[in-house]
Amino acid sequence: MRTLSANERWRTEMTAAYLLRAAARREKDARLKALFDRMAVEGEAQAAIIAKDVDNALLQFSPSLRARLIAAAVGLLGPRAARPLLVAAKVRGLSVYNGTETVAAAAGHAMPTDVAAIGKRHGGGRGGSLRAAVFGVNDGLVSNMSLVMGVAGASAAGDVILVAGVAGLLAGAFSMAAGEYVSMRTQREMFEHQIAQEKAELDLYPEEEAEELALIYEARGVPIEEARNLARRLVADPKVALDALAREELGLNPDDLGSASAAALFSFLAFAAGAFVPLLPFLLGLGERALPVAAVLSAVALFAIGAVMSFFSGRSALLGGARMLFIGALAGAATFGIGRFFGVATA
Repeated sequence: MRTLSANERWRTEMTAAYLLRAAARREKDARLKALFDRMAVEGEAQAAIIAKDVDNALLQFSPSLRARLIAAAVGLLGPRAARPLLVAAKVRGLSVYNGTETVAAAAGHAMPTDVAAIGKRHGGGRGGSLRAAVFGVNDGLVSNMSLVMGVAGASAAGDVILVAGVAGLLAGAFSMAAGEYVSMRTQREMFEHQIAQEKAELDLYPEEEAEELALIYEARGVPIEEARNLARRLVADPKVALDALAREELGLNPDDLGSASAAALFSFLAFAAGAFVPLLPFLLGLGERALPVAAVLSAVALFAIGAVMSFFSGRSALLGGARMLFIGALAGAATFGIGRFFGVATA
């Protein structure tokens, strides 16, 4: 990971302060507005420390075009909606938007009271993987079932349908894998870059980092002196401090730095598993029965996936399965009809 120069670190801090002021102007919640204003002041104070190592000729700050565009997005959408852009620009304090951990809910939110408590409430990775697997299988099933029905509608022979289905499976699975790899790799690089910057800043000015952390805890309803005491205890342990700063200042979870290759393989297999279902009867050589059997297998799989999806939404499994079956049947019927139309037109 490349080490930033003093000038780059100074500009990063000044840009973050500029964007924090933009967020404060747009934020309607008075306590969040105050938090962002105070975080901007802290950022400028940290920039002043870095400025000691910067050539005076370079200390004229003017927001870059990128920073101005992000500020415009914040003004248009609000800081909550524009959070991904602010995170990428290393704007601190955004963890106040995490789930229910808003200032409005701060009174009922259990804050960590000791160093060991940091990070314990940030779980859920396995649940996210299961959800991704279900949706990956569903994508593969619906897309390849539609492809098979479309080709079958054109009155193609069974071997042509099989070749088209296998091609659809491979094309879709590789596309999903490539997209997931690029997405995961980009996210990992951003996380690594920002956490490395946070580590450098923690080494350079730990007291200022502790004050920023205390301000975030105060915004969640913790009395300021209690928040400062907790922040100082955290910063005293560099490893725990870096974890806390990444989570609370940047809203990042260091545990999310997964493998891009593993994520790509996972996506490939999930999509391929779903796409394989409508192909099975053709692989078994069922002849004229292959298409109706494929339709039945796809219908059963669609209902099952819809029922499983309902576990994530908390709704009725029966209704979830029926809805997924209806959507899949609609897609299959539409592609079959289109295939039949073009098959007749070209006959």
